[in-house]
Amino acid sequence: MDSRRVLGAGLAGLLVAALAAGCSSSGDGSDGGDSSTSVLTGEPGAAGRVLAVKIDNVGAARPQTGLNSADLVYGIEVEGGLSRLMAVFDSDHLPGTIGPVRSARETDLQILAQYDRPALAFSGAQSKLLPVLEDSDIVARTGTSAFFRNPDRPAPHNEYIHPEGLTDGAGEAKDIGLRFAAKTPSGGTANTTTTASMPHARFTFTWDGKRYTVALDGGKSPWTTDNVIVQRVKVKESRFRSRTGFVPFSQTVGSGTGVVLRDGRSYAVRWSRPSDGAGTTYTREGGSGSGTTMRLHPGRTWIVLEPA
Repeated sequence: MDSRRVLGAGLAGLLVAALAAGCSSSGDGSDGGDSSTSVLTGEPGAAGRVLAVKIDNVGAARPQTGLNSADLVYGIEVEGGLSRLMAVFDSDHLPGTIGPVRSARETDLQILAQYDRPALAFSGAQSKLLPVLEDSDIVARTGTSAFFRNPDRPAPHNEYIHPEGLTDGAGEAKDIGLRFAAKTPSGGTANTTTTASMPHARFTFTWDGKRYTVALDGGKSPWTTDNVIVQRVKVKESRFRSRTGFVPFSQTVGSGTGVVLRDGRSYAVRWSRPSDGAGTTYTREGGSGSGTTMRLHPGRTWIVLEPA
């Protein structure tokens, strides 16, 4: 897909952009299981090792770099009701530069537990969370020579990475529950614009006839995606607390409701993930397709963890 090779915007337009999730399926809507198809995007070509990167998402950090190369982008609530992103990349499609990079949270650990020993690049973490990251199945990447500061951006919104080599020791991409089909599923509702919200953050996705454009907190961005999942989750206080206030932990193990956008249509779904190591399934709710597995368009996906 051409958009997976598009240069990322940011750093005066000189920095570049790589990954999304899923399992292969055939164009008729049946699960494929073809090893030559990416389990991350449903596109031709097996996926490689997984690199996740925590990315800043406040105004001073925009435009970010690398998001149009990511197979998956998660929108996650952080302190103050603001949002951060976690972009998931396939090592076979890494861009030259990604960022700006920010710190890890407990939510990241639970999300990434469904992957097979992914690498996580981040700029730091709460002192009690750091040893947990180091002891987890995540390959923690922070403070290496791959990280650098851009003098044209204000700190702390100016740390970036050159990702080559950061997936060394990471696991190969695995099925995390997404299913794909080229054919648009029947039913659903024609819908050109959808907004997902957090207390002080907003993601708006608009269908342009080919893919979805992404607006962040009401501002246009250079980012696009083939699919959107608005996954409504319970949010509680993280066990890794901060002196600056409430630290949200978005629970991605359990079940709940959501909305999937593809091909200019909206589909009500129920998501389910029974344990940390299990993938997340999305099942259609209501209408003629109720009870069937929701299938995404082969390509890139944004998943916004919206407070339920």
